Amino acid sequence: MVISTIKPVEISDKVTLPTVTKTLNYQIVIIGAGAAGITTASLLFNQNHFLDIAIIDPSDKHYYQPGWTLTGGGVFQIEDTVRNQRDVIPQDATWIKDKVIHLDPDHNQVLTQAGFLVRYDYLIVCPGIQIDWHLISGLKEALGKEGVTTNYSPRYAPYTWELIRNFKGGNALFTFPNTPIKCGGAPQKVMYMADDTFRLKWGVRQRTNVMFFSPGNRMFSVPEYSHLLENVIKEREINVQFRHNLKAIIAETKTALFDILDNNGNVIDQVSYPYDMIHVAPPQSAPDFIKHSPLAVPNNPYGWVDIDAYTLQHKRYPNVFSLGDASSLPTSKTAAAIRKQAPVVAKNLLALMASKPLISQYDGYTCCPLITGYDRTIMAEFNGYNTTVISSFPLNPVKERAIMWTMKVTALPWIYWNRMLTGDRFEGEYIKFMQWKK
Repeated sequence: MVISTIKPVEISDKVTLPTVTKTLNYQIVIIGAGAAGITTASLLFNQNHFLDIAIIDPSDKHYYQPGWTLTGGGVFQIEDTVRNQRDVIPQDATWIKDKVIHLDPDHNQVLTQAGFLVRYDYLIVCPGIQIDWHLISGLKEALGKEGVTTNYSPRYAPYTWELIRNFKGGNALFTFPNTPIKCGGAPQKVMYMADDTFRLKWGVRQRTNVMFFSPGNRMFSVPEYSHLLENVIKEREINVQFRHNLKAIIAETKTALFDILDNNGNVIDQVSYPYDMIHVAPPQSAPDFIKHSPLAVPNNPYGWVDIDAYTLQHKRYPNVFSLGDASSLPTSKTAAAIRKQAPVVAKNLLALMASKPLISQYDGYTCCPLITGYDRTIMAEFNGYNTTVISSFPLNPVKERAIMWTMKVTALPWIYWNRMLTGDRFEGEYIKFMQWKK
């Protein structure tokens, strides 16, 4: 039902929001048509085609974001990573092609940029992550030219490959930010592919200083994978600088300025490095409309949706669920994590609608295929809640394998488009009886 209205809406900080032009009512509203939103909607419709679901998302394109790293490494074209949004949104869903700018969970409604007041019985919040380019001085202005790039945008990933394949030598810098990010392994993956490419060209690697900068104190959160990556770094003679956080890009002098941090994250000094190319993983957070809402974790600068780590239900608003990059789940922000989170949200939401207990639980599973070269990948599966190594395959995952590179490049994109987004069962469950045990 659509009711025309004319009224202004204000929020407590006196920021005037758009005039409400229509009021829409839906049983279930999903914010975000990315991997999390589409997969969850498909799972819900697979259980009940009569559900009244609206998906709010402004983009008419849907990206396979794990493919951006491979675009930056010259394996994919950016066109290989995108589909029309209309082709992946479930046919039974209503697509509201608009941007949410205000959440009002006390009244079960959200407001969009076009002035649509969308009311719901149940809400699923999964808009993805916000890239905070502005937190690194000079970055936004420098991107895409004079050696400054990132794979965290489809706009710049092709430029990454242009820089790598044309590199003649000098300082090649790769950075990790001082915030949680989607796909925490991505800043390293592009570095290893770049290193491979430099070694293929006569004399280039010998003239190149490959450097990795991280505010942390190890290469990966899981000790077993971190140890393996440390061996990779040592073998490749890559210069790693821990406790370094990129603060500014000074494009005029091609200089990167870093804060040096102590073990508590306090800034104790600054240092600058000249670059001939620099790949930046930018700071990230939940979108601002979540940060400024009652759904956010209290007193948290990143603004994640405050949910129970197992049921994925909001801690204060029981008719609200969340999953994916914008959620407060203490595990890596990857498509593989979403693959295991979405069934939990779907099952628990349907249970709530039927006044039944929420018995489905997310166990922290995630996976980060760590590319360490053009024919080598570590299929890093683990429980993000306790950093325990696990594997969906009858193989020890703590090893570089050519077959996992093939899976990363060929199988995983196909699975994403043809199985994950359509709500099909996780492939690892079919071979669970064969899984490697530590």
